Amino acid sequence: MIRYLEPAVAVATSSQAQREEYSQRKATEFNEKCGKIWESYRTCVEKAVKDKSLDKLLQQARDENPLTEPPPPPPSSDRSS
Repeated sequence: MIRYLEPAVAVATSSQAQREEYSQRKATEFNEKCGKIWESYRTCVEKAVKDKSLDKLLQQARDENPLTEPPPPPPSSDRSS
């Protein structure tokens, strides 16, 4: 079971200190298991974006339509009749 993908919702009723400790523990676990792969992937993608001159277009899109809040969850598709 991949526990580092488990959402922090389980600790939602915990104190702020417990949530911070949980988040730090999960960040460390992620970095140990996936950190090198993620950094390599990210570097590759950033280079490709820059080589194709997409970095300017992405910045323009961010300037024109800034993401100030996370998007709302999609509506439930559970339609029991």
